[in-house]
Amino acid sequence: MNAFVELHQRLWQSFRRLPLWVQLWMAAILLPANLLSLLLLDYPGARMIALAALLALGSNMLLMYWYAGFTRLMALPHLLVWGPLEVMLLMYLVASTPTAVEVMYVCLVLAVNGLSLYFDALDSWRWLQGERQPF
Repeated sequence: MNAFVELHQRLWQSFRRLPLWVQLWMAAILLPANLLSLLLLDYPGARMIALAALLALGSNMLLMYWYAGFTRLMALPHLLVWGPLEVMLLMYLVASTPTAVEVMYVCLVLAVNGLSLYFDALDSWRWLQGERQPF
């Protein structure tokens, strides 16, 4: 088997070693909520979300490949990207007149990413405390 396939098998195995609820959170809630923005680029709020999602996803892909698996360090890009995004989205909602659809979507992302920030703060703290092994 070639190195490319082996690496991706390791990444998949690392993902599968995450707790089941984390796998479901990532695959069924976090990624879809943020990547939906790519289908809603007519809305300014969705453009902000799309940029942040691509930054976070790109950063995490680099970390996954570097460590050949999922690590708690992957929480750090979320803190650096989702935190400012939350503030920007709230400011956007207050300062503009978005449509009802955009308000619903932005509020969904605010809730999902807000909860993600809680998990990410815990994982970042654990990484700083020495829990650095890939899953």
